[in-house]
Amino acid sequence: MKRLRDKSDLTNSRIIVLFFAALIFLGALLLSLPISSKSGEWTPFTDSLFTAVSSACVTGLVVFDTFSYWTVFGQLVIISLIQTGGLGVMTVITMFSIFLKKRISLRERTLLVQSAGTMRLSGVVKLILRILKGTLLVESVGAFLLSLRFIPRMGYAKGIYFAVFHSISAFCNAGFDLMGKFGEFSSLTTFHNDIIVNLTICLLIITGGLGFLVWDDLIAHKLDYKSYSLHTKIVLSASAVLIFSGFFLFFVFERGASMSGMSIGERVLASLFQSVTTRTAGFNTIKIGELSDSGSLLSVILMFIGGSPGSTAGGIKTTTLVVLLVSTLSVSRHSENIDIFKRRLNNDIIKQANAVFIFYLSAALLSVLVVCSVETYSLKEITFEVVSAIGTVGLSYGITPHLKDLSKVILMFLMYGGRIGGLSLMLALAEKRVKLLVKRPSEKILIG
Repeated sequence: MKRLRDKSDLTNSRIIVLFFAALIFLGALLLSLPISSKSGEWTPFTDSLFTAVSSACVTGLVVFDTFSYWTVFGQLVIISLIQTGGLGVMTVITMFSIFLKKRISLRERTLLVQSAGTMRLSGVVKLILRILKGTLLVESVGAFLLSLRFIPRMGYAKGIYFAVFHSISAFCNAGFDLMGKFGEFSSLTTFHNDIIVNLTICLLIITGGLGFLVWDDLIAHKLDYKSYSLHTKIVLSASAVLIFSGFFLFFVFERGASMSGMSIGERVLASLFQSVTTRTAGFNTIKIGELSDSGSLLSVILMFIGGSPGSTAGGIKTTTLVVLLVSTLSVSRHSENIDIFKRRLNNDIIKQANAVFIFYLSAALLSVLVVCSVETYSLKEITFEVVSAIGTVGLSYGITPHLKDLSKVILMFLMYGGRIGGLSLMLALAEKRVKLLVKRPSEKILIG
């Protein structure tokens, strides 16, 4: 039984990896077609593949301005990739099963468990259906609020289209936008002082980045904090600390840089938006190229951390950060157990957190090293772009369209690995585990 369970886990991880690969390849083929580009010409496959990877992996790094280059057909392909990639393989399995009136098998249920990031097999199908309904509801409300601002500027048809596109992109933490209408690669800078647009996008990003399990917990227990699971408590606490600390630091760091010339109210709004969007969304209301060195480094840190497990966000995840911090504190306190919110974390969780952190850090450092060797851009710009890719964020110094093909390929692999998740990718690539019947003798070594 133990062997069968291990084999199933690896199979599920590989299915998720292959699902995203197939989705990306299909998207790249569609985006290559002349019907997808406004020029009416075939798009080079490297560029269409990059766009498909960025879309399916809900990143937002682009080689072309989405509005200026792609036709409505191309834009619909992109937003479809974002929605499908954001919700993942669970969407396809559940929707097809409902459509075909087919029972979901036990193997499919275990795949849904891994894809949704839940910890229980029972009730997983109902959870997925609630996720799909909740997604539709949240995106619809977001689209309605955004349409209040977009319709007066663009008319009914285009205003509604823009509202739906940006609502899906924000909820899925993708960062793709159609604001090239007001200036290529301008993102939401045109709306930097619009409270409704800023707060709506922020709330969509936060909701999508909390994770589906947290939604379920909040709906089930309302405001009864004591009844929340340990996972929900960690996610909510870490998210609140990161958002408000990021907000305060951006407000301080950027007063004489990217936010110079803004009123206090505009700086407050811009700082809040930057703190929220940096953790995997990719929209921006300030010019990234004008960030101070402190603001740029803060952005890299937040992009690396990302959102929460089981969500549309990327990064090492908030829970990984908290586990690493708590385990570090336990060493300084000479504590045998690692406790948080009156609960003890087992060693497997600590190992997983360390593995995820090392995987992301190693991939980022190695990628920066290689890209620096073939590009002439500064270390700051390349580091920003690399972390943005592996964190599936999409914020950019504007150098992505001008990178060499090798650098683009590296960013594609980073976006792919970042979306699938370090742990899932390692499981997918791992060989079948052989259980040793004999334990090796232990021995101490010096550390630090």
